[in-house]
Amino acid sequence: MTTILYGIPNCDTIKRARAWLAEQGIPYEFHDYKKSGVPGDHLPRWLSQLGWEKVVNRAGTAWRKLDDATKAGVVDAASATPVLTANPSVIKRPIVEWADGSLTVGFVPEAWEGKH
Repeated sequence: MTTILYGIPNCDTIKRARAWLAEQGIPYEFHDYKKSGVPGDHLPRWLSQLGWEKVVNRAGTAWRKLDDATKAGVVDAASATPVLTANPSVIKRPIVEWADGSLTVGFVPEAWEGKH
């Protein structure tokens, strides 16, 4: 299995994560939400394993741009799924599917140690 980094290329956090992976010599594939969309077959697993609260980035500008009714309607994984699919920039970045099958959300180098 290959490590896959999910995000958008112009995100500063993604740029730092990609640089860190390169510095560590960890091979990875980059999945660009803007070009390829959110992988619908992966999203349910992310939400169940990581928790929808961690996957939804409520601190970002993309979230703040959503209308109040949409934001208020996100109360669980089922209600978050269509919002995240339609608005991939609302997904906290990066989500990483590591070669060992584990998942992480956000760029935390300490949590990434030993993921080679």
